[in-house]
Amino acid sequence: MKSASEIKEILKAASDLDLPDLIKEFETDERKAVVTLVESAKKRLQKLEIEKARIEKLWEFERKYPEYEFICGIDEVGRGPLAGPVVAGAVILPKDCDILYINDSKKLSEKKREELFCIIEEKALSCAVGFASPERIDEINILQATYEAMREAVSKLDPAPTLLLNDAVKIPGIDIKQVPIIKGDAKSISIGAASIYAKVTRDRMMTDYAEIYPEYGFASNKGYGSAEHIAALQKYGPTPIHRKTFITHFI
Repeated sequence: MKSASEIKEILKAASDLDLPDLIKEFETDERKAVVTLVESAKKRLQKLEIEKARIEKLWEFERKYPEYEFICGIDEVGRGPLAGPVVAGAVILPKDCDILYINDSKKLSEKKREELFCIIEEKALSCAVGFASPERIDEINILQATYEAMREAVSKLDPAPTLLLNDAVKIPGIDIKQVPIIKGDAKSISIGAASIYAKVTRDRMMTDYAEIYPEYGFASNKGYGSAEHIAALQKYGPTPIHRKTFITHFI
């Protein structure tokens, strides 16, 4: 007979697919420690079923347009920061895709976003990002720069999308049917995936910038106007990645 500690490790390491069979195997064990472990495993399974139901609902918009073969979700990150680029993500998921835990990137931990980024790259039919630099943002304003980044992301996709699901906006200059969805990153799995893809990409860029400009705390604030960032801006002045039109109130 396996010890309780061995059963604990088995259940801890079990995949979601293996968990039901393991629960069935161990639930007849009357030892108190094992009963507790099995109950915890059952709660994990219940949470998994709830997550599957949530993800199923996130496919609502994608399944609303079955006549479109390649449905692309689009989202952006970085419209509000004082420094760094705005980044757009574009993702086409297979219609039988089974990725769990996708959500608005702001609702996920950094660790979970990183995990999902790798899964999205592995399972997506195509995914891409587009960028608009701080200089471009100053030149044409943040909204137009965001549209440019979105058009760039879409242009990199292969296969090319046949329908775009956008987070709230309609992108000018694209000859593809578009469906704007308010708070789409929490309502559409494709937009949620694009949100994660763009967020992780931009966060990695800002972490790299933190090594070049260590005074500003970019690794933690990602270019947003934290107290630490604003204090450094006032003490050291702007860097080449600051948006000049965004920092006039601070320097």
